[in-house]
Amino acid sequence: MLTGDNPRAAGAVASAVGIDEVISEVLPEEKLAVVERLRAEGRRVAFVGDGVNDAAALAAAEVGIAMGAGSDAAIEAGDITLVGDDLGRVPDALRLGRRTLGVIRGNLFWAFAYNVAAIPLAMAGLLGPLVAGAAMAFSSVFVVLNSLRLRSFR
Repeated sequence: MLTGDNPRAAGAVASAVGIDEVISEVLPEEKLAVVERLRAEGRRVAFVGDGVNDAAALAAAEVGIAMGAGSDAAIEAGDITLVGDDLGRVPDALRLGRRTLGVIRGNLFWAFAYNVAAIPLAMAGLLGPLVAGAAMAFSSVFVVLNSLRLRSFR
């Protein structure tokens, strides 16, 4: 955890959320340098910020998470913007991102498999234009319905 707060406050927050390593009393201009150093060491870095002074570090992190009530610069620099100031939503956003990638992979697999099967059949004349069009429409509906499952994420 990287924060401008004092070590005592930072330690309390870190222990409450299960973070082992704490870097406290970091000045705004030092945040970018710390993020870059951690990335150079090969570490995965997520940075959560809300102010103009966090924008550079948000952009440099592997994942920049801007708080929605923060500055426009932070929101623009972040990869993810959370509505409101509830840090408890960060794990939810990461889980939603993973689930979204899974759905994207599933949709790509389905589209690839469908085309690998249907195109040769159509080229061989075994699949008429009407059936091919209906199958393509079904494939598109399947992909959309599969994607809509993400709306039920809680």
